[in-house]
Amino acid sequence: MSLPQFYDPGDLVGVLTTQPLGRALDYRAPEGGCHLGAFVEVPLGPRKVIGVVWGAGKGDYDLSKIRSVIRVLDAAPMRAEMRSFLERAADYTLTPMPAMLRLATRAPGLGDPPSMRKIYRRGPGEPDKMTAARRKVLDALSAYGDLAFTLKELAEMAGVGPSVVKGLVAQGAVAEEDSPRDLPFARLDPDLPGKELTDEQTEGAAQLSHAVRSEKYGTTLLRGVTGSGKTEVYLEAVAAALRAGRQALVLLPEIALTAEFLTRVQERFGAKPAEWHSGATMTERRRIWRMVGQGKAQLVIGARSALFLPFQNLGLIVVDEEHDTSYKQEEGVLYNARDMAVLRASICGAQVVLASATPSLESWANAQAGKYNRLELTSRFGPAVMPEMRALDMRSEGLPSDRWVSEQLKTQVEARLAAGEQSLLFINRRGYAPITLCRACGHQIGCDDCDARMVEHRFLKRLVCHQCGETKPMPTICPSCDAEGRLAPVGPGVERLGEEAAALFPDARIATLSSDMYGSARALKAEIEGIAEGAADIIIGTQLVAKGHNFPKLTLVGVIDADLGLQGSDLRAAERTFQLMRQVAGRAGRAEKPGTALLQTYQPEHPVIRAILAGDEDRFWAAEAREREAAGVPPYGRMAGIILSGPDVAKVFDAGNLLARQDAPLRSIGAQVFGPAPAPIARVRGRHRVRLLVKAEKSAPLQDALARWVAQVPLKGDLRLAVDIDPQSFY
Repeated sequence: MSLPQFYDPGDLVGVLTTQPLGRALDYRAPEGGCHLGAFVEVPLGPRKVIGVVWGAGKGDYDLSKIRSVIRVLDAAPMRAEMRSFLERAADYTLTPMPAMLRLATRAPGLGDPPSMRKIYRRGPGEPDKMTAARRKVLDALSAYGDLAFTLKELAEMAGVGPSVVKGLVAQGAVAEEDSPRDLPFARLDPDLPGKELTDEQTEGAAQLSHAVRSEKYGTTLLRGVTGSGKTEVYLEAVAAALRAGRQALVLLPEIALTAEFLTRVQERFGAKPAEWHSGATMTERRRIWRMVGQGKAQLVIGARSALFLPFQNLGLIVVDEEHDTSYKQEEGVLYNARDMAVLRASICGAQVVLASATPSLESWANAQAGKYNRLELTSRFGPAVMPEMRALDMRSEGLPSDRWVSEQLKTQVEARLAAGEQSLLFINRRGYAPITLCRACGHQIGCDDCDARMVEHRFLKRLVCHQCGETKPMPTICPSCDAEGRLAPVGPGVERLGEEAAALFPDARIATLSSDMYGSARALKAEIEGIAEGAADIIIGTQLVAKGHNFPKLTLVGVIDADLGLQGSDLRAAERTFQLMRQVAGRAGRAEKPGTALLQTYQPEHPVIRAILAGDEDRFWAAEAREREAAGVPPYGRMAGIILSGPDVAKVFDAGNLLARQDAPLRSIGAQVFGPAPAPIARVRGRHRVRLLVKAEKSAPLQDALARWVAQVPLKGDLRLAVDIDPQSFY
């Protein structure tokens, strides 16, 4: 039975709010009535909260006590396809609907009426007297280019009072302007000439564009070697969507990737698209949310949460670097943006492009099975060729204990310095050292609130817990035995590697790239732009540098510890090591000069290392697929993780044991339960964590069985339970 599209004044309506109540609540439609999907403000106890009209009210409550909707907000109603997407995503991830709705309403000021506001941007003048506070304001504005801010935003960003900004306005150094709160984005022109494509790229672009014009759902795995021009190919699919009057969304795994990408989009379409990620200001987020809903933002470049924007007519979703683990949300609502992109596109009749040089095994298997179309780019764009790859056997190096760059790698870096070329030294560890050890008693300094070692960050002069973010000053005395001056860093992190590089190459300009070394996303983007223009001779980087960056002068990549990802029992360890090494190596030789990638390893005979060097990707995937299929694990089986947590370890284990005993709902579908067992990191933020793992056949109705199973455990007090469908990590 179809739902009515409009409710007259006084009709009972069900309003879903973002409050953790589990279901829609009954209200009476306000004066003037309201549409299905309308964003409304409703009373909830003494508060006023935002909600969405989800359907007719149930009427199972004392009708005399039902209150009225306060008002309908000035926002386009939530479309039926968006409501369906949220419901189906909630069913798949076993997430309460209010939590899903929170993802779809992440824009401030939704209830504010349209109005003018004062905004502030850099003015033409200079202050007659420069103070430290004034410098902070001007630096904040220059860091964001031509963007404008409200008085509150600018003052908070600069860490000054509003009077400082007003003083700069009086001097002409800051311009104060009246502006509508939400302006449409500049129109993009899909018919501007793009880059000249190769025959292979032209054929791929035509195939994707034809699929977009069909206005039907479909998913294509766009696999191409690093530097093959995948971006230019899928931008032609974006152009096809724009010509058809439909919107497009491009998901990127890192904010740092957006700077270069936005430049390419602006060159192709003549204007900047909307940019949605954690680095966007609150003012911009509100504007993007509203303009997307009105169809006045044609293209959005965003992080995974952009999937939940209220697109009016979505025709294309591109998931760039689709294999990247950052597409999995690991806190709050546990979802994989790659999978949710496919779900959303299937509901609204859009095309999905999954782009990667090293696709996930899940996507590879779907392409092999014919569920996804497959598009291959086998050659690098222009004169660039794939880098030569070699292993450096560290067993024969005999390095001292405080050195990590081998003599062979050092010689290769020196040759690049002499030739005016760039080198990248890669290590997938943030900070200075992963362990701080007392040489007197052997104590390793750990986090007070987590069962994790604290990582020294020398540029911060602090120890940092990478699980909960807690920090403490670097101690000089061992907290265990009180020995003074006996604490020593053990192992290398990206900062320590930078220190070694500075000693080995004293005349080189060295840039260290790590996500936690920059105060803002824009500062990191600016640093990457400078490196691309030749501002550094040696780049020291974590996995951040493996993700789609183009450094034209980079001809050498040295991987310091190629074995790092092979440790542990993660079922995806081989896959992730293979992907990361191939992606990092692909940074070299992307312009005219050929590149070389050197992998320092103590296991040169390991099958994964041999596969990386051979470059036979299909052979590697086929072997990995055979192992996974034999074990009945994803993508050839189904898995779910159950994470129980609480401050009392005994109560957490009791709940885990109760679940393990009462597994009849799971046995009814042939599923197995493993555990309970302490999580690999058994305590985070003072909460003890216990995991159970559920394994089932591919066709098993897992979600329904899981819902019945976990409902048997009463969550009393501080006990929490989270269900992770298709877990990507097991910490």
